[in-house]
Amino acid sequence: MLLNILLLIIGFVFLVRGADAFIDGASAMARRFNIPEIIIGLTVVAFGTSAPEFAVTLSSVLSGASGVAVGNVLGSNIVNILLVLGLSSLLVPLPIQRKTAMFEIPFVIFITLILLWFGARYGVINRSGAIVLCALFLGFMGYLYFNSKEKIKKSVKKTEMSVAKIILYLVLGLVVLILGSKMVVNSAVNLANIFHVPNRIIGLTLVAFGTSLPELVTCITALRKKHTDLILGNIIGSNIFNVLFVLGGAALIHPIKFEYAFMIDAAISIVITTFLWLVALYEQKLTRGAGIIFLLCYAGYLVYLF
Repeated sequence: MLLNILLLIIGFVFLVRGADAFIDGASAMARRFNIPEIIIGLTVVAFGTSAPEFAVTLSSVLSGASGVAVGNVLGSNIVNILLVLGLSSLLVPLPIQRKTAMFEIPFVIFITLILLWFGARYGVINRSGAIVLCALFLGFMGYLYFNSKEKIKKSVKKTEMSVAKIILYLVLGLVVLILGSKMVVNSAVNLANIFHVPNRIIGLTLVAFGTSLPELVTCITALRKKHTDLILGNIIGSNIFNVLFVLGGAALIHPIKFEYAFMIDAAISIVITTFLWLVALYEQKLTRGAGIIFLLCYAGYLVYLF
């Protein structure tokens, strides 16, 4: 018990330090190559902070704990919007770019609907479903590539970091993030198992929160460093990566059972993302009012689960 608590604390420290280094590297990359921070958020930062979800999901699938795998992804996506964006926008109003409102956010809704359809129709994310998800992931990466080509200037902007130092910060930050996340998740799951909590609830709460900690810490760090464009890009990119890359990639290796109860969680994810989309269309930013609503909804979701 005491060892798990100690590992939990050490894991949090690793997450904070890893996120700090990772954000420094990502923002330096954006400045050096004139890449808009929203693009960095949707790719490098989103991929890095989704790495824990992929590791946990693949491990869960291979060990036969599909409930943890699906719960991890759906729970993480819910945590990302309600808790991470809720806390972030409560601290500082977050601007929402037009392309994010017109394409990326509705794309999250679309792919979650596809996931829900496969789960409802087959009760499993089989290899056919995995191929569809992976194909959509490749399509999304293509969209990002062509979108960034329009914005990246040929001139190179001077920055205080060399390319080698940027890579070092990104790699070390990512490694520390993953180590910290694994420590937090493992210790949290061990503590939960003492009280015989079901796999689905563990996946949707402790594991989802644990694997979303990189997103939470990264967003808070980005706020502190005034890189607000990284925040929404990180969350939307992470949610897309979670469904398409994490579940799609894991299901390509081994089919993933989709329990009936997860249809409700997928529907909740769709509803809250739709609300985010409406706010993006009509307000063009996430205000403190929206942040309060998100946090209240997350509290209600936890009450529903327990």
